[in-house]
Order: sequence, then structure tokens, then C-alpha cells
Amino acid sequence: MPTNAVAENVFGTLGTVCWSIQLVPQVWKSYRDKSTEGLSDWLVLSWGIAAGFLGIYAIVQNLNIPLIVQPQLFALLCMISWGQCQYYGSSRPKWQSLLLGGGALALLGVFEVAMVFALRPSMNASAIRFFGVFSSVLLALGLSSQYYEIYQRKEVIGVSIAFMTVDLLGGVFSDLSLAFKPKFDSVAAATYTVVVVMDGVVILLAWILNPLARRRRAREALALEASSMDAERTEPAEDQPAEPEMREQGQVSRTRKIRSGFEPSSTTRSRSWQFCGEAQR
Repeated sequence: MPTNAVAENVFGTLGTVCWSIQLVPQVWKSYRDKSTEGLSDWLVLSWGIAAGFLGIYAIVQNLNIPLIVQPQLFALLCMISWGQCQYYGSSRPKWQSLLLGGGALALLGVFEVAMVFALRPSMNASAIRFFGVFSSVLLALGLSSQYYEIYQRKEVIGVSIAFMTVDLLGGVFSDLSLAFKPKFDSVAAATYTVVVVMDGVVILLAWILNPLARRRRAREALALEASSMDAERTEPAEDQPAEPEMREQGQVSRTRKIRSGFEPSSTTRSRSWQFCGEAQR
């Protein structure tokens, strides 16, 4: 594509906006649900670290300002989300979760500043390329851990689809920004493209697996309801054999009463014999 500074900055700004807010829906969802179930804490942690490596690469390579600001905001939101995973998912105390999230963010910032000052004097091309490539590796590893969560649960839960969609758009706009630079940066483009492809896979899996999971739960609920109804029907049948026995016992008791009412007692028989003997005399 031809060089176009305006298009480069416009698409870079759009990418920055997307990657500045893409984790806001996820952070809000976790806060609203008071749960991070289904969200891999390794995903947001590895993405936060990857943002630090990408920030080093963008600063040293002197990419446009939006693409330099972008990783910093991304790292901030990732560490906030990771702190939520510690609080809601691992049930750590709030102060400990804040300390972990803030401490990780501070260490990442110190590391980024130190590496920028270490690389700028020498401008070692291999070392600079390492930071760009390693950020792509960390992004892929983070999403791989989320894929494992999806595989275990057979559906996409805990992950905001709005987050994945905005994140994907951020990668697309960042790729387009690089396309209008005087020199195309293949390493940065690979990082952004990894995000686009792997986010797209998560969205696709949500479209396919989530309806199937809802239908599966509906079938399980119907089967459970049917089994409970069958159990209620069989309970009276178990009590029915006792009714004939009760009837037989009732008939026996009534027969005994009738017999006892008509059979003469021993006293009555002795008096009748005495009466017959006096009459003969």
C-alpha cells in the first residue's frame, strides 16, 4: 500500500481506542457477576506481560504515538482483570488481590523502562526483534489457556464476547495502521494478526458451542423432571400390596366378633344342664 501518514494515524488511533477499552466489558462483567468462572487467569496475566514486551518494541522501533500508548493501556486493564481473578476466582483477600495486581503492574513498568534504556544505545536488531516476537508468543499462550477452559466446559463462559470483538477490531485497525507506514513492520503485524485470528476462534466457538450447551442443559432438565414424575408414580404402587392384607385382617377380626357373639359361654352351658336335670326330677 502507498504511504499515507493520515491513514496510518487514523487507523492507529482507532486501534488504540479499541485496545484501550476492550477489557472494560470483561472487567465490568466480572464485577457484576462477582465471579471470573470460565475466564483463565493465565490469559489476562500473560496478555499483560505480552503488552509490556510489545510496549518495549513499539517505543524502540519508534512506531506512531497511538501504537506506543496502546500496549500501556492494555497492560493496565489486563492487570486489573488479573487482580479480579485473584479476588473472585482464587478467593484471596481484597488487599492481597490489589497488592498482587498493582505489584505486577509496577514490576512490568520498571522492566519496560529498563529495557528501553538498555536497547536504545545499541539498537541491537536481534534483541529488539526478540521483544516483538516474544509478545506474540505470550499472546498465543494466553489464548491457548482459554481454549483449554473452553474444552473442559464444552462452552464459552466467563468471557465477554464484547471484549473479544473489540479486541479483534483493535488488531485489525493496528494492522491497517502498519500497512500505511513507509516501512511495513512484519513483527508487529504478526503480533496483531495473532490476536485477530485467536480472538476470532473464541467468538466462533461461542456461536457454535453455547447454543449446543443450552440445548444440552434443557434436555437434562427435562430428563430429570421425567424421572422425578416416574418416581412419584411408583411410590403409591409400592403401598398397594398392604391394602389386601388390611382387608383380610379386618375380615378375620369381624368373623371373630360374630363368632364370639353367638357362641354360648361355659357359664350359660352349665346353667342349661342344671335346668334340664331339675325338670327330669
